[in-house]
Amino acid sequence: MWAFSFSLIGVYLSGQVDSYFAVMARILLATAIFLPFLRPAALRWSSRLGLMAIGSLQLGVMYLFFYQSFLLLTVPEVLLFTIFTPLYITLVDDLLARRFSPRYLVVAALAVVGAAVIRYDGVTNDYWLGFLVVQGANLSFALGQVAYRHLARSLPDGVAHRHLFGWFYLGALCVAIPAFWLLGDSAKLPTTPLQWGVLGWLGLVASGLGYFLWNKGACRVDAGTLAIMNNALIPAGLVVNLMIWNRDADLARLGIGAVILAGSLWLNVRWAKRSGVVAATPAASRP
Repeated sequence: MWAFSFSLIGVYLSGQVDSYFAVMARILLATAIFLPFLRPAALRWSSRLGLMAIGSLQLGVMYLFFYQSFLLLTVPEVLLFTIFTPLYITLVDDLLARRFSPRYLVVAALAVVGAAVIRYDGVTNDYWLGFLVVQGANLSFALGQVAYRHLARSLPDGVAHRHLFGWFYLGALCVAIPAFWLLGDSAKLPTTPLQWGVLGWLGLVASGLGYFLWNKGACRVDAGTLAIMNNALIPAGLVVNLMIWNRDADLARLGIGAVILAGSLWLNVRWAKRSGVVAATPAASRP
């Protein structure tokens, strides 16, 4: 689902539709999917606020950093600097668990190398501020994923995640709505049915089902697999871009980088089996 987002945003929205409105619209549509399933009485207020905080960080704050980075960097630089997310996931997960797992750090570093092989196209001279802004987005996204994995363990048994996930999007709205109100440009709203259709796909499918399934999947795997899959989005997005829009791509680099990513995933699985790691959390069995 997310592999299509890069091209849809770049072709139909970027520079044409206000980015803050696009973020708010996506989160509003995603919220509309899960509000009918919401069961407020199923959670204590502490868990509700926890889910809202995770949503505000993983979606809201992350998007604010991410869209700001495009004002400071070229698109290839933004894509390049997002590859460091796996490192943050492994380090944050170890910090919350009060441990240090060298194997997670190794496979995450391999995932970064694989993504760098695919995406590195050089950088401009003045890129440090942009680099730090992108790292703010990466860290927000990583913190949200790891926090959801840990919070899911304390959620009540017998309650499906779909009945709780609306709080996640309500938290993101607490960031997205004020951001559009303060920083958005109401003169750059969507003007064509195609633009509205793209926002509909991004909101209902990519942001709605996508984040739900991603966080659900985060509860079923170990930190190493979660870290690696963050960078698996890069070759997937490039393949979609190549197949549908026929944009130029270095197939050799794409293939080599994808092999490195697959190798890091294979290595993580092998190490997990040897050490007897159980990937799924207790909350992962609920649909």
